[in-house]
Amino acid sequence: MNESYSLDSLEQQTLLTLARQSIIAAVTNKSSSPVLKEPAERLAEKRGAFVTLHLEGQLKGCIGYIFAVKPLWQTVVEAASSAALRDPRFSPVETDQVDTLNIEISVLSPLQKIDDIEEIEIGRDGLLISQQGKSGLLLPQVAAEHHWDAKTFVEQTCRKAGLSRHAYLEQETELFTFSAQVFSEPV
Repeated sequence: MNESYSLDSLEQQTLLTLARQSIIAAVTNKSSSPVLKEPAERLAEKRGAFVTLHLEGQLKGCIGYIFAVKPLWQTVVEAASSAALRDPRFSPVETDQVDTLNIEISVLSPLQKIDDIEEIEIGRDGLLISQQGKSGLLLPQVAAEHHWDAKTFVEQTCRKAGLSRHAYLEQETELFTFSAQVFSEPV
């Protein structure tokens, strides 16, 4: 990830704390989310980010914003509560699960349009595929964790978008890469 996007350890810890506070508030039905009154400069920048939740080593939720529409700290707060309660792939996080959740945050760089899958570097690049109103996104760590090559990564992202696995070969399909600074709580 470009150095200008790197968060230091204190900024990372602040976001992880906000994410956990947001999850606790959401799961216990508290009406207010955490607020960062005087955010550090990088935390106040508008940035895309995803919050991924793991429970006992298994994915429990992952939601975020691809585009930079809100300050980073606010993006994380909203994504954390959504990952806990509104990821349609999983049942909502229960109160007794909160303490055992592991929180991972991926802060995204701006999207870069690519024309050839040979431009993808596994482990560095995440991928967004878009075609006729359908889109799918996989974070950079997904391909590395599954030991995929670039072709498999693209095919899996097509499938996530609800497209045929070879849709990336069609002229109307757009491919975008991005990098992410990924950090999590200690396990």
